[in-house]
Amino acid sequence: MSPTTLSELLATRWRALRRQRRTALIPYVTAGYPDRAATVEFLACAADYGADVLELGVPWSDPVADGPVIQASSHAALRGGMSVARVLELLAGTSPSVPVVLFSYLNPILAYGVARFARDAAAAGAAALLVVDVPVDEDPETEAALAEAGIPLVRLVAPTSAGERLRRIAAASRGFVYLIARLGVTGEGLGAGSELAVRVASVREVTDLPVAIGFGISDPAQAVEAARCADGVVIGSAVVRRMQSGASQALEWLRQVREALDRKEAS
Repeated sequence: MSPTTLSELLATRWRALRRQRRTALIPYVTAGYPDRAATVEFLACAADYGADVLELGVPWSDPVADGPVIQASSHAALRGGMSVARVLELLAGTSPSVPVVLFSYLNPILAYGVARFARDAAAAGAAALLVVDVPVDEDPETEAALAEAGIPLVRLVAPTSAGERLRRIAAASRGFVYLIARLGVTGEGLGAGSELAVRVASVREVTDLPVAIGFGISDPAQAVEAARCADGVVIGSAVVRRMQSGASQALEWLRQVREALDRKEAS
């Protein structure tokens, strides 16, 4: 699939969401946790429970940006035999009905081969890639290889990003901008709503891309709070924690979040 076509997958989705005045619900799951079958079930069914975009985590042994819940899920998935190749096979075999953003650290991609990864990820149906530990302009060779192979990069904006740094991140992002809600690792516990609104406003000053908030959203009320200022909400640890009890538990909880967002949007 060409770079233009890949970029259009997310762009088309966001345009539809804006027409519907609908906040994007973006759940994250770790591939292979608690097992392959549960991941497949979640990916296949999440859209029916309110997901608009999906994040699929590539498990890695040293996920330094993640809190204990996602760290534990990554280690368990690796013990269960999940690998980069198997993540891509899983995605290709599932074909979710909404765009999928692969969420990875750099080392697994380097070990697989950057150009090969981008090519195979696109072939598997990934709409974009988010690499946690490749800040903009810090690894131009990897960025160039990914761009040449044609997979769009979604960029993370830290709570401390401002000024020219923020402009460069926003200009380099494709699909949407992922705004980190708080300092520290992933987990459950959102920052103050007024602070989030200010941060979102600062991002909107430098880009027309949609802004999604993640890191810390752990219940429907917090999702609604984030949705008051953002275009999308990303929920990771709270979903992964429920995946431990099976995909059905996580999906039913996702429905509750969607219903809370829909009530907010109807009010």
